[in-house]
Parts: sequence; structure tokens; C-alpha cells
Amino acid sequence: MPKPPAKSRKPARQPRARVPDRDEILSYVDESGGDPSRRDLVRAFGLKGRERTRLKRAVRELQDEGALPSRRERSSAAPSVAVLQVVELDPDGEPLARLASEPDEAPARIRVLAGDARGPAPGVGDRVLARIVWQDETEASAEIVRVLRREPRRLVGLLQQGPDDLILEPTGDGARHELVVREQDRNDAGPGDLVVAERLAGSALGLGRARVIERLGRPDEPGAISLFAAQTFDLPIVFPPEAEADAAAAKPVALGKRVDLRELPLVTIDGADARDFDDAVFAEPDPDQSNRGGWHIVVAIADVAHYVRPDDSLDREARRRGNSVYFPDRVLPMLPEALSNGLCSLRAAEDRACLAVHLWYDRQGRKLRHRFVRGLMRSRARLTYEQAQAAFDGAPDPATAPLLDPVIRPLYGAHAALARARRKRGTLDLDLPEAEVRLGPDGRPAAIVARPRLDSHRLIEEFMIGANVAAAETLDQAGMHCMYRIHDAPDPIKLEALAQLLQSLGMSRGPGTLARPADLSHLLEQLKEHELSPIVSQLVLRAQSQAAYGPRNIGHFGLNLGHYAHFTSPIRRYADLIVHRALIAALRLGDDGLEQSVTIDDMQTLGAHLSRCERRAMEAERNAMSRFVALLLAERVGTAFTGVVTGVQKFGLFVRLDETMAEGLVPVATLGGEYFAYDPGRQALIGRSSGTTLALGCRVEVELTDVDVLIGQVTFRLLDHEPGPAAAAARKAWAKGPSRTRTVLRRSRRR
Repeated sequence: MPKPPAKSRKPARQPRARVPDRDEILSYVDESGGDPSRRDLVRAFGLKGRERTRLKRAVRELQDEGALPSRRERSSAAPSVAVLQVVELDPDGEPLARLASEPDEAPARIRVLAGDARGPAPGVGDRVLARIVWQDETEASAEIVRVLRREPRRLVGLLQQGPDDLILEPTGDGARHELVVREQDRNDAGPGDLVVAERLAGSALGLGRARVIERLGRPDEPGAISLFAAQTFDLPIVFPPEAEADAAAAKPVALGKRVDLRELPLVTIDGADARDFDDAVFAEPDPDQSNRGGWHIVVAIADVAHYVRPDDSLDREARRRGNSVYFPDRVLPMLPEALSNGLCSLRAAEDRACLAVHLWYDRQGRKLRHRFVRGLMRSRARLTYEQAQAAFDGAPDPATAPLLDPVIRPLYGAHAALARARRKRGTLDLDLPEAEVRLGPDGRPAAIVARPRLDSHRLIEEFMIGANVAAAETLDQAGMHCMYRIHDAPDPIKLEALAQLLQSLGMSRGPGTLARPADLSHLLEQLKEHELSPIVSQLVLRAQSQAAYGPRNIGHFGLNLGHYAHFTSPIRRYADLIVHRALIAALRLGDDGLEQSVTIDDMQTLGAHLSRCERRAMEAERNAMSRFVALLLAERVGTAFTGVVTGVQKFGLFVRLDETMAEGLVPVATLGGEYFAYDPGRQALIGRSSGTTLALGCRVEVELTDVDVLIGQVTFRLLDHEPGPAAAAARKAWAKGPSRTRTVLRRSRRR
């Protein structure tokens, strides 16, 4: 549960009694518009006596090195050193900025160059301290002295009662200081509420003010959790009225010049709670006698490009969102509901526009050829994964019984061939358990369970991979721009560390033996029955590079494919919509394809944006999930659970519970009164006196001691443990003598 407000509380920030460091000085300069005097700084930091002299000396040093403007420079109408706000990126991706002291509508007239600054280039919204060279009164170039950490104007946080006013405790990245919320700025919110607020002008050093824009609810209200995550990560929630109106005005398509696929028994197979159906599938034995035992597969995908045209209101908003975001209790769709759940959703027994690909495979699952068409389809049935699997396993229901022989069994037959080809190709298969929140009637989490992984899931996944490969190959052969889904090889250093860890656990994997997807897959297959198998799978996942979008093809390491692009989910991923438009243009399937004016640099910039949107969505989903887990456990403080150690750091153990899959921390300070050493190479904590060894895979019993729903944090106390093979290997190595991988011994204190 969130910590209750203190009975007596100091104001949000008291004047500092020490000389600030250079980061604090530069942050203050940033927030005040880049023009404070030394007297302003002394007053702001509340310094007296010798501290004033030291502050002035620090300011002089920053001025001498060009990190701060001198008073003479500040008196000029066109400053040579100033704080700039990056407003946009030019077609080449270079930042364009304006003076931070100028109004928001001022044009971006200053081109920002890297200068001596290190690290990533600033993005839109970032502030930089820069030396400016003015060409004339309207244009200039600037060299970055320092990229300043941005204090966001819009904040999300928790209101607490202060001595006089409410105090906003911001959460999320970039939020550093508490802010005062006065009576007139509360907007009916009170202590203990989660709110969205805006920073008021003139705020500095955490002594500023904020105004509440929206009350989200209490931290323990389930409806507030997803909204809080969405606001924290600045996810769009409401569609612009123009986009909503355009979606509502859309009409069903007629057959026209489209290929009529309505007699084909296509079906959708999705999760039970799905509402947007991107894809429908069909399979049959190939009637071509020259391909005996082969298969003909059809994958039909919603024709979103027909409804979302380049640079219209729907396209601009979809591009801004990048993708749909899925929370346990709601979805933030990329497209308005009239399209995402309506005309673009392949509902059963309704005519729908589609872009379909015919795929022909031999009996070994090798693709022989493919062909794309723009068609009109009618789904025979909306099936769930569980329905399809039960029917194939011999327990059909009234909906699947008539589809079993003509539709379902051929789908599984085709999948068997594709699975053989996948195994031969050598892909990285990580069948990791995925947590699913089950909500009760009141919207509160009732249980968290492992989502089942069925052959029906793998069937759809394999069909989608085949369609995605065909899309990428078609665009490559046509010489057309493609938004590839790229996945680079893992960092060799991470693979080396993984190999060394496996060697230390007695799993002989020397350096250089995990370089290919097949190597990693073979490792996981060998360890399938090993008690450390789930842990090793997690370690393999952590060693992987992050997949991304881009127009320059480097292949997909995990799938071991040379050409791969996302084509199958245009309702929820903008990258797929771009691939659809490229196919329409390349194959001359309509006048709504990718514009000829789009360059490779445009695609590169768009790919970077879509990759950021994807990462933001994943972080928001994880953030919400951790809070739902914490809310479920909030009433079980003091309960004992069994679990397994999934991670070891010098500050404690990460434990995943068997019952709920919740993960929390056992702080090292709660382990007892002896010194514990951390061995990072073997991921173990070892008691110096007792030899007690806690390592990956140890079975443990823990007591839930604290839950903080606001930050989604769960804390445990170790009650008992059962050493596993990793602990035995670490203990044996420890007994042999000093190790270069040991860290400084730490003493734990029992609370």
C-alpha cells in the first residue's frame, strides 16, 4: 500500500545550506531561462558567508569554460551562450531550436551542432546549453555545451498533505522535485489522489507550484492504474475530434476490382478478450500434383490502408501513437474504435476489405512461391485459441464441430510442415511464461496466472511469420522502400558472460559456442527438463539485442531470417500500415500506396520514431502490470509464499512467486547478521561465516513484508531456502579461495 502522509511535514523544499554542484547550478539556469545573476543564485540556494564566495567562484569557472554566459554576454540582444529548446528535426534529422526564453510559438531558427557534448543527440523537447554563432538576426548555428535534463511541464504524481498546502510528489523519468499545489489549483483533488498536473511558470529548484489538470483516482483503485501508467508515459488517450469524425464517416467497401475471397473458409483465431481482428487464415493440401504433400495457405489481413490515407487526420494520429497499448483492463488503440473494432476488424459473417497473400509450401515447409492480392473476404468464424486447440484435440464445441475437417485439421497439418522447417532453420524459441491478470467483477485483480502456450498460438505465429517474410521479399525484389523488422545479433560481451555463467554452473558452454540462433535454441532444448531451464531462458532473453524498425535490412537474428517485415497487424502497428502501402504501390494495387516522395531518410526517421513508441508502450504495460500485481498482494502482507530466485544483485535477491508470478526483492539487509559477498560471475550471495549460498534457481520460502502500489514494488523477507545446482557451484568455487569476480563484502543487518 502507498505510504501514509507524515503527521508533520516540512515545506516542499527548504533553502539549501551547502554549495550546489555544477549540475544543480546548470539546472537552475535552465529552469530560469538562462539569465540569472549571481545574486539570484545565492538567494535561490539560501547560502551565507563563505558558501556565497564558493558559489560565485563556481559560477565564474562555468563562465570561463563557456558553460554559463557572462553578464556582459547576457546584456546583448543576441546572446552568444544561451539555453535553447529543441523544437523540431530537419529532414536530415538535425535538431532545430529556439531560445528557451522565447515564447512557445517562436520559430526554430537555430541549427544545433554536436560541439563538445557527449552522448545521444538532443531530441524534440530537450533543452541544451549552447554557444551560438549568429549569421544574421533570424538564423544561427549553435554548438552544444551540455544537454540539460528536462523538467517536464506536465507531471503525474501523488498528492500529499503539507503543512499549509498540498504537495505533489511527481513520478516517472525526468521528475525530480516536489511542487506545491495551492487551494485554488487543486481542481477538486485531495490528499492521496493520483493526478495529472502542469508546472506553473517560474518554478525552480523544487520550490515551484503546480496546477492539477485531472484527477485519476486513488492508488488502490483499479481503474486508476492504467490511466496513471498512460499519463506517466505520455500516451495519447483521447482521439482528436477530426480523427473520430473521419473514422465514423467511413463506409464498407464494395467488391469493385478486388479479388472475391468470400467463398474461402477463412477464420480468425485470437485471444478470448480480443476485439480487433487483424488476420484470418486458411489452409488446404496443395492440389498441384507436382507438390504432393505440400500446402496452400492464405493469410488475409485487414486493409487498413483503404481507410487511413497518407497524411489525413487518421494517419497523423496513428503515426503519432505508433501502436496500440494493451493494459489488463483497457486498450489504447492506434485507430478510433469505429475502425479498430469496426470496419477494419475481420468480424465473422461480415464483408471486409483485405490485403491477402497466397503462400505455397512443399511437404518440408519450404516456401515455393507467394502472391499478394487485394480482396474482399468474409470470415467463417471467430475462434479463440482454446477453442481451436480443443477441437483439434478431440473436443469440438458446436461452433468448431462443422469446421473441424474442412478448416481446423488442414490448418494444423500446414503448421506441422512449417514447424519442421523452422526447426531445421534453427530459430531462437523462448517459450517463457507470460503473466495474465484476471479481473473480478469490480475491476480489481482477482488472480494472476501464466498464459497458456498452445499449438494454436504457434500455428498463428508461424502463419504470420510466413506472410511477413513474403512481404519483405516482395518489396526487396521490387526495389521498394520497406519498413523492415530488424533484429541484430546479441552483444558478444553479453554472450560471453552468459557462456561463462553456464560453465560455472556445470553446463559446458565455452566462449564462442552461442553465436548462432541454433546454438541458443539447442542449449534451451538440452536444458528443457533442467530445473534452471526457465532461468537460463530469461538470461538468453536478456542477452538479446532489441528488435527495431528501419529501412536498411540487416535481417532478423532471432528468427534466423534474411528478410522480415511486420505486415500482419496494421490495426495496431503503424509499421505494418507502411508495409501495406509499400506493397500497394509496388504491385499497383491502388492509388493509396506509399508516396513516391518518401525517401530512405524519411523511412529511417519514421522507423526510429516507431521503435521509440514500441518501447514506450512496453514500458507502460510493464508499469501497469507491476501495479496490478502489487494491488493484488496488498491485502496479503505477512503471508508466506514459495518461489524461486530469478536474479541476484549485491543489494538483494529477486524472487518470483509460484502462486502469482509476482516478482519482488529480498533486501540483503534482511538476510541475517553476517557478511554476504556478491559473486557477479556466478550470480550468488555467499555468507562469509556460515557459507550460506543464495543463487539463481534456489527454491525459497518468503514472507511478504511490504507492498507499494504507487510504484508497483513488492518486498519479501527470506524464511527458508533450498540450494540448487547454481548455489552448489558457487559455494564450491568460494571454498577454493579468492575470486576476481567477488565484490567487497557487505554486512547485512536484521531489521
